Amino acid sequence: MITKFTPEHQWIRLLDESTLLALVGITEHAQETLGDVVFVSLPKVSEALKQNTVVSQVESVKAASDVFAPVSGVVTEVNQMILDNPGLINTDALGEGWFFEMKMDSKSDFDALMTIEHYHKSIGK
Repeated sequence: MITKFTPEHQWIRLLDESTLLALVGITEHAQETLGDVVFVSLPKVSEALKQNTVVSQVESVKAASDVFAPVSGVVTEVNQMILDNPGLINTDALGEGWFFEMKMDSKSDFDALMTIEHYHKSIGK
């Protein structure tokens, strides 16, 4: 599974190259910056997303932050667990704290995103 990153601190993990299914969430850096997450809104299943548009919000004790679609596609599933327990985003941002699954319109948008090395360099790690 390949994971790519956006400058807006989202990650997208390609689950199946043949179907272009992918999971989306926010990075460790984003959740650390936000602090304790207390609320998250998610897009609706079957919603068509356009790359770089706001698709959800995360609220913490410190701030609210928009979450952008890393690529264009259609939402196939949302993570009900983080609606019930937003703290999962803090404890496992790259795992159980995923936001939604989507079927990407194109792999080329995914391929153009940052690798982990480029993302770490962009945040000064």
